[in-house]
Amino acid sequence: MIILGIDPGTITTGYGVIKVEDDEATFVDCGALTTSQRSPMGERLSYIYQGLVEVIARFNPDVIAIESPFVAKSVKTALAIGRAQAIAILAAAEAKIPSHEYSPAEVKKRVTDYGVSTKEQVQEMVKLQLNLAEAPHPTDAADALAVALCYLRRMHLESLVAKSEEKR
Repeated sequence: MIILGIDPGTITTGYGVIKVEDDEATFVDCGALTTSQRSPMGERLSYIYQGLVEVIARFNPDVIAIESPFVAKSVKTALAIGRAQAIAILAAAEAKIPSHEYSPAEVKKRVTDYGVSTKEQVQEMVKLQLNLAEAPHPTDAADALAVALCYLRRMHLESLVAKSEEKR
């Protein structure tokens, strides 16, 4: 199974690709789609959409995991991130690939076992879990890999719960 994780943003959208075989995740690729802050919003969203379409075509993921916006910091920022999130959902839907959304706290909890981890802690755990020599850069790409790992951990947990319920 190939999982594409996306950390949406209207200036930088991170992506991370992992491959899963026998519950073991391996790193495939990661990067970021970066736009100019001065560009009109429509141009930025179009660039992100086209970039995600290319990433999807290149890696042909089985599923796409997308981080949802965090509202507490700034409503304006959350709305902007929501636009980029919608673009990621649209790219997945057009490719007929299922997508799942996870809050930043859930991503941190699944990857580090602590829902309020720092970005550095998330990067370090991504590095360790994917057996990388160094933490992925930029941080948006590391966050996207964390979102992909979150999907994997969540599916693993749901599978264990389902098996437990079958035994009853």
